[in-house]
Amino acid sequence: MACPIEVTVNLLGDKWKVLIVRNLLLGGTQRFGELNRGIDGVTQKVLTQQLRQLESDGLVARKIYPEVPPRVEYSLTELGHTLKPIFEAMHSWGTSYLELRGA
Repeated sequence: MACPIEVTVNLLGDKWKVLIVRNLLLGGTQRFGELNRGIDGVTQKVLTQQLRQLESDGLVARKIYPEVPPRVEYSLTELGHTLKPIFEAMHSWGTSYLELRGA
C-alpha cells in the first residue's frame, strides 16, 4: 500500500505546482497569463507542463471557450479544493517560522 504522505508529495512536490494551486485557491479561476504573471520566475513552458500534470491528476480543470482567439481558463476541481486545509497549515507554519527567525 502506498504511503499517503508520499502520494501527496508526488502530486504537489514540485515548487511550481504548489504555487499554481496557491494562486487558484486565492484568486479563483484564472487565465494562463494571469497565472504566469502571478508566479515569479516560472517559464511558460514549465507552467504549461505543470498545468497539464495537475489536470491529468484531477486537481485542475481547463476550460476552452470557442472564441477567436481561444480563451482558456484554469480552475481547481472539487478534488483540488480539498487541498485548502493543507495550504492553510502551510501558511500558518510559514508565518510562525518567519516570526521565529525574525524575518
